[in-house]
Amino acid sequence: MWVRLTKGIRCPEFLRAKGGKALLGAADPPPVRVTNPGGRSSFLLLGDHAGNAVPQALGSLGLSAADLARHIGWDIGVSGLGRLLAQRLDACFIEQHYSRLVIDCNRTPGQPDAIPAVSDGTVIPGNMTLDEATSAARVHAIHSPYQDAIAEVLRARDAAGRMTILIALHSFTPIMAGMARPWDIGVLHDGGETRFALALLARLRQRHDLMVGDNQPYRMDGTDHSVPRHAYAASRPYAELEIRQDHLADTAGQSRWAALLADVLVEALD
Repeated sequence: MWVRLTKGIRCPEFLRAKGGKALLGAADPPPVRVTNPGGRSSFLLLGDHAGNAVPQALGSLGLSAADLARHIGWDIGVSGLGRLLAQRLDACFIEQHYSRLVIDCNRTPGQPDAIPAVSDGTVIPGNMTLDEATSAARVHAIHSPYQDAIAEVLRARDAAGRMTILIALHSFTPIMAGMARPWDIGVLHDGGETRFALALLARLRQRHDLMVGDNQPYRMDGTDHSVPRHAYAASRPYAELEIRQDHLADTAGQSRWAALLADVLVEALD
């Protein structure tokens, strides 16, 4: 189901783009989609970069459709993977529908890469001259509703006495800056309660058909936002997963990885 959340947004200017137009209009999708909100699994799946939509008020950010479809625009395959995995696990999946180039929901607002001017060498014309009000519009219309949706689901689960393990789903391009990245999947972890992430890493490494990265191809560090925000202070178990995008390029690949992950997540939990 689609969820449009506007709690806490009192000032209409926060929902407006440059030139006074509403940032999200009636034809734009809501910022958050929640699949299987009543899922009984201990796992709560997140898709920070699952979509590559751009609000109509922002045009195309000056980019071609091909650029928005590249890895700079979103985490390719994560939306399909998350929905299939939610079905297999009977888990809730919360995904963000807009491109990370509009606002990166896995970055703290105000960080330079939260609204990047350049991504993997590609200039983002629509992000070159932003004032405080237009940046705030993106945060309040997209970033805040997504993070609020996660917090609301967690509050409900905590109130019901249900254990929750956060699983943040991401995907990575096989080649970055001319360098091949050989990993099939990476398990990212840093602060907070890391025992589940390490157990999952060990379980994946028992599979001899996978090259598994430990904090590869990215390190989980101070740039990450969603997992630290919702897991660290609460000592909530988590794992952030990075899966190579060529494995998730079609429905068949997404189905294979949903089956694999469903098995290893449950094994690591046991």
